[in-house]
Amino acid sequence: MSKSIHVPLVVLGGGPGGYAAAFLAADLGMGVAIVDRDERLGGTCLLRGCIPSKALLHVGRVLAETREMEEWGVHFPKPAIDLTALRARKDNVIATLTGGLATLARRRNVTFLRGEARFTGSTSLEVATAEGATSLSFDHCILASGSRPARIPAFDIGSERVMDSTAALELRDVPKSLLVVGGGYIGLEMGTVYAELGSQVSVVELSDTLLPGVDRDLVKPLQQRLEKLFTAIHLRTKVARLEDTGTAVRVHFEGPAGASTAEYARVLVAVGRRPNSDGLGLENTKLVVSPKGFVEVDERQRTADPHVLAIGDVCGEPMLAHRASHQGKVAVESLHGEPAIFAPRAIPAVVFTDPEIAWAGLTENEASAAGRNVDVSRYPWAASGRAHALGRTDGLTKILVDPETDTVLGVGIVGPGAGELIAEGALAIEMGCAARDLVETIHPHPTLGETVAFSAENYFGLATEIYRPRTETPAR
Repeated sequence: MSKSIHVPLVVLGGGPGGYAAAFLAADLGMGVAIVDRDERLGGTCLLRGCIPSKALLHVGRVLAETREMEEWGVHFPKPAIDLTALRARKDNVIATLTGGLATLARRRNVTFLRGEARFTGSTSLEVATAEGATSLSFDHCILASGSRPARIPAFDIGSERVMDSTAALELRDVPKSLLVVGGGYIGLEMGTVYAELGSQVSVVELSDTLLPGVDRDLVKPLQQRLEKLFTAIHLRTKVARLEDTGTAVRVHFEGPAGASTAEYARVLVAVGRRPNSDGLGLENTKLVVSPKGFVEVDERQRTADPHVLAIGDVCGEPMLAHRASHQGKVAVESLHGEPAIFAPRAIPAVVFTDPEIAWAGLTENEASAAGRNVDVSRYPWAASGRAHALGRTDGLTKILVDPETDTVLGVGIVGPGAGELIAEGALAIEMGCAARDLVETIHPHPTLGETVAFSAENYFGLATEIYRPRTETPAR
């Protein structure tokens, strides 16, 4: 049975960008409906990505600490892992958070419509629900359809032994051996989880380094740690073909030493994500979609269609939940008549491996590619008392500074808790702080956070814990 509904604002997608936009719109007095194919709000991030993976990474970190405590004379028996209980705990985290979102939506009078949606025009959607088709008309729509794991057709061999990140998070078992195809953040995070749970994990990456694009000095401590945790890391190597033998997956490699084969109990394909812009009927609107599938938007999140705005993964890189949330709020404020634009100086990014890697603002790779002159000040955690107390002196904090104005342009951190520490760097960049501002901000001691200030001190050649012989007074 079909029915027709009109809502002033429709948000297509219930992920972190979508529900942030819908909730703000409701707070501002707009009539709002969220349409999503899942029965729960949260999107990929909460249901099949950020949150469950971080819950499992926390378990992995605890398992690692049981080994690391040996150096302190604290001995634990080998942990026993109850996979059923572990899955249940992970699912409980998801259920708690999705339940909270459902409550917030009800309290805000946000209508939630579950179903597959398709644009039939610039101001209308047809939603296929369990009860039948619903025609949904609107004044404006915020497209927040997100992204999904990228697939390589040659790897679609119809075998459950070949997983994407969604299947890997289900944690059906702990395979004896696992090959991770792709040395990006998703592959390394999931590889870390399975390695800590007991799998013999190998990684294959086509480029010459893990985490391509990330500054090498930040990747180095992680790679050194993963070389001990993982069974093998194959760089400059291509997976030519996969075949299911009935008991394992036979993988055919092409690498620096030539062709080779190996067998693994499971293979995880983690080669990036692609935007969910297909199959939505966008051809029935005026939206412009790039060859890579991204919907084109301006700084106010407006598309070429005056009735449709777009936010999050569907409208470009970086595909990060916090970027989507911020864009969602900009889109709503735009519709509300406020002079809001999406023009951040820094969008922090975090790789939640062990150690974590985080950065915000300009990176050394970007500065080098642009031929931009910057000064880089590094503060090794080997000089940090807190890092020594934790037994984690492999970390590093660095800042990129404009040599003419001393303005902080970028911050990079590798080490435990880097994802928490980077917030200060993002704030410093967003506010246009000078390196001196970081120096003059009193940080608590002993903490890892004070390494941000110490890296600024080192920029001026005045770091207390680092001795630099000098022949002249600091110029700054």
